[in-house]
Amino acid sequence: MEQQVILKSNRYGINLILNENLPFEELLDAIILKFHESDKFFKNASIAITFSGRHLSTEEEIRIIDAITEQTSIHIICVLDSDEQKELDTQAQIEEFLRRQEESTGQFYKGTLRSGQVLECESSVVIVGDVNPGAKIVARGNIVVLGSLDGNAYAGAAGNSESFVAALHMNPIQIKIADVIGRSEDKSPLERLRGRKKQLEPQVAYIKEEAICIDVMKNGMFENFY
Repeated sequence: MEQQVILKSNRYGINLILNENLPFEELLDAIILKFHESDKFFKNASIAITFSGRHLSTEEEIRIIDAITEQTSIHIICVLDSDEQKELDTQAQIEEFLRRQEESTGQFYKGTLRSGQVLECESSVVIVGDVNPGAKIVARGNIVVLGSLDGNAYAGAAGNSESFVAALHMNPIQIKIADVIGRSEDKSPLERLRGRKKQLEPQVAYIKEEAICIDVMKNGMFENFY
């Protein structure tokens, strides 16, 4: 019998291979059942997800993500394109982040920063997890979030205007670098999720012409910051 849902791990999380002929409501039930069967393996994980095997509308993707996050302990940080080359490019950019931080005096923090939590660092910092709305990071150097940045980030707290803030999913409430502040527009949960889907590549925020500029991360671009 053909499997209705197949889970395959990749570098960032899960590739969800879906039966193309199953009615969507039945498919949704099958997805939740599959995740319940794998709950011990993925418990409390923050992952990226890729859909393949079936064309899904944006609303169907949102329903699947909502069902997973509401009925399991998994947190979906973003939806990735299934293009292998994009995956390889993204991995190279992440590795460049880590290498740069290891060469400096940066610190690592593993875990999710939740609303009300404040993390202060005397150097650069890499967050291996998410920064939820209401959480805040303050660093004298750079800030790198290997997850979703949905809270506040203050880099270059010692006044270094060449500092930057980077994240796999960039959707902050506020970013401050040195003395320059940038604030995102208020969005509904649905709009924030749609924005997350559109952002398939990591982004970096930095100061350009006395304003906060956010760009898609490109190999080699960090040479401008050192």
